[in-house]
Amino acid sequence: MKPLLPLLLATVAICNAHAAEGLTATKEGSQMIIRSGKREILRYQAEAGELPRKDIKEVFRRGGYIESLFSPAGKRVNDDFPPNHIHHHGIWSPWTKTEFEGRQPDFWNMGDGKGRVDFVSLGDTWAKDGKVGFQAKHRFVDMTAKPEKAALLETWDLSAESDGKRNIIDLVITQTCATDSPLKLPEYHYGGLGFRGNRAWDGAANCKFLTASGITDRLKVNGAREPWCWVGGTVDGSTCGLTILCHPSNFRAPQPIRVHPTEPFFCYAPQQGGAMEIEPGKPYIARYRIIVTDGEADPAAAAKWAEDYAAIK
Repeated sequence: MKPLLPLLLATVAICNAHAAEGLTATKEGSQMIIRSGKREILRYQAEAGELPRKDIKEVFRRGGYIESLFSPAGKRVNDDFPPNHIHHHGIWSPWTKTEFEGRQPDFWNMGDGKGRVDFVSLGDTWAKDGKVGFQAKHRFVDMTAKPEKAALLETWDLSAESDGKRNIIDLVITQTCATDSPLKLPEYHYGGLGFRGNRAWDGAANCKFLTASGITDRLKVNGAREPWCWVGGTVDGSTCGLTILCHPSNFRAPQPIRVHPTEPFFCYAPQQGGAMEIEPGKPYIARYRIIVTDGEADPAAAAKWAEDYAAIK
């Protein structure tokens, strides 16, 4: 019979590999959950989860996105499967208008059945320098091809940390061609990194915006090119929100923004600036930092966060 103590020590070592200064990243069912102590920071939906309502068609089922984002006070700042746009999710990254081998798959509007993004696999979790993280792989499937055909392979490298006042998520998206054919992205007003805000923020007056250059009018935020933008509103009687930062190394940084006129939707959409394409052998890499906070926007703090983020090479 093997001694019990070495087995216990091995178990502790495995657990510590997933934790850093009170942060943990654990796979629970179909979700990867990152916590700071007992407080949740985010939930990443790995394998496709259950649909929230029976009237939603099977074509909308998906994984490979951030399902929940929480402020330090525990306020959920996002939505998932909102009734007026059931293909929207917390944080997700599909392309909309595309050309692939002469076809036009749409990986965003899932109800059209022209394209989808599949979760493929999770890598090991890690802990370093007060952060925890993991890697996830996704596949962009052209459903207009017969048989269906993979167009892009996507890797998310995601990490999180918290100081009790800010929950900070870093996301690096790497997309490569799955074949020798490029994915062409004609000029279009949305597609790329998307965020869907809390359902309580629905309505033109309920969701607030503030950009790096001081724009608060959502109609003027739309189309602006800004290194950061705060999106927020009231949840259960108090204000919370998140600041989304676009790294200066990103293609066409600062990338153009898409904001919905009445819904709490935000998107960094580089193809607003003109046609682009992802070519074989040339990975498309996009880096974003998401800082979730309680209270109103703090422009001075956000400017410093952006300066610090830009210094990371």
